[in-house]
Amino acid sequence: MTEVLLSGLAMGESPRWHDDRLWLGNWGTGEILAVDLDGRHEVVAHSPVPIPYSIDWLPSPDGRMLLVAGTRVLRPEPDGSLVPHADLGHVDRNGFNEIVVDGRGNAYVDGGGFDLMAGETPAPGFVVLVRPDGTATQVADGIEFGNGMAITPDNSTLIVAESYGRRLSAFDIGADGGLANRRVWADLGEDPPDGICLDAEGAVWYASVPGRRCVRVREGGEVLDVVEADRGCFACVLGGPDGTTLFVTAAEWRGVEGIDFGRRTGQVLVASAPAPAAGFP
Repeated sequence: MTEVLLSGLAMGESPRWHDDRLWLGNWGTGEILAVDLDGRHEVVAHSPVPIPYSIDWLPSPDGRMLLVAGTRVLRPEPDGSLVPHADLGHVDRNGFNEIVVDGRGNAYVDGGGFDLMAGETPAPGFVVLVRPDGTATQVADGIEFGNGMAITPDNSTLIVAESYGRRLSAFDIGADGGLANRRVWADLGEDPPDGICLDAEGAVWYASVPGRRCVRVREGGEVLDVVEADRGCFACVLGGPDGTTLFVTAAEWRGVEGIDFGRRTGQVLVASAPAPAAGFP
């Protein structure tokens, strides 16, 4: 059962639990919002592109936010300005989608391959490793519309949601941050995963836009739990005081050609989860 924490969004994406609040991108507006558990929210930063963009944080003691916008990873400064952190343009010029940062400060960014919003023919994308010093290296290709990503608590495994592949794929993470031993972590049948997160029992929650739900699966694809919604679910993250609140960003979806951010159908939904958050994000 879900409850509505916040409504009136254009389209919420890239949710993260950080500093006792939920942070997310309000796509179509360029806003980055922070929301407390009573639904009070504020605009805390802006993206230079309205869609797509994503956020995560470098671990302590650094603690800076990273913002993926187009082919750049930007870093907000204390005065609110955005400064370059990494340039991904040498990998692909179509722009990137999601980001996840591990416990060592390595950031993984996926996407590229084609411009969805321009209606281009789908093509495989990439995963790029951005090291703490801002150097960027492609570490995987052949990604079928890379979407949400998650990293296990021991920094050993990256799980990537491949929306067009309708699967969750896993990679071993090497000591240098490189990826190896690609494998199918879960075949999702006909369900295309969007945003994902991990829990302490080793299960993955994934959001489904056409399925209008979030699904909890174990490695191999067994379905453990389902949270239903009345609109497309774009992303999810576990958070709250004990990590057992599932936050879901949802909105009505009529395809790329039917996008109308002015309708403001976006919501943040909350539901209780059986296991707390683990890993990254």
